[in-house]
Amino acid sequence: MPKITRRLSALHATSRSSNSPIAPAVVFESVTKSYGGSPVVGPVTLVVHPGETVALVGPSGAGKTTLLSVAAGTLVPTQGTIELHGRDVTRMRSGAERSQLVGIVAQQFDLVPNLSALHNVLAGRLGAWSLWRALISLLYPLDRQLALDTLDRVGVKDRARLRAGRLSGGEQQRVAIARVLIQDPAILLADEPVASLDPARAQEVLRLLVGLTRETGKTLVASIHAVELARAHFDRIVGLRNGMVLFDVPADEVDEDMLRELYDLRGLRVGA
Repeated sequence: MPKITRRLSALHATSRSSNSPIAPAVVFESVTKSYGGSPVVGPVTLVVHPGETVALVGPSGAGKTTLLSVAAGTLVPTQGTIELHGRDVTRMRSGAERSQLVGIVAQQFDLVPNLSALHNVLAGRLGAWSLWRALISLLYPLDRQLALDTLDRVGVKDRARLRAGRLSGGEQQRVAIARVLIQDPAILLADEPVASLDPARAQEVLRLLVGLTRETGKTLVASIHAVELARAHFDRIVGLRNGMVLFDVPADEVDEDMLRELYDLRGLRVGA
């Protein structure tokens, strides 16, 4: 297993340093994150290429959510750098600049329950709008047809006028995905996007999310609790344990020995 990890790490490093005009989508370079002197993540060096779908798996507390938050720019790393299409995320301004590069699908959906599905989707346009346009859109939805088309793509156009709080869990997650799609970022980061759904709907929503990612040529990095879902839907799987990369392989190369070591309680960091 270590041999496979080293081989792929070397491959990613070579690809990054090549003369290819296409920059990697996401680069973690010796990234660490600590709280009160206690390490949560790192050091992590990882490269994700444009168009890849990558699943982060590992035990609770392994650092999956922290790594995604650092990539999104909502957490500042203690050490190391994160680049999104060649741009340092810590130097990036929030708002339009960041929203063009990265969009987030959260575990809890983060919808406004008293607003319609249509209005919630249009929240994905806020990074591109001025404050005045955003206020106008609360009364007279701007880009309405674009929002309806996006809801249609995720299969819930008929729920456009319903308040988000009246939608089922699966419908809410589809609206959350539509909100990110209308934002149109190059990179999608999803934190346990189907953890709140039953197994059948989890399969359905992941199939949709990964399918739309591939259809639009975007890059997807997602933390996934269920390894079988990661194996079924993603190109590549990164196993995180105690905040560090234990393995990084194509999905079809993940075997039971890898998973046994990944989830072994012996040696698991306290709180991990």
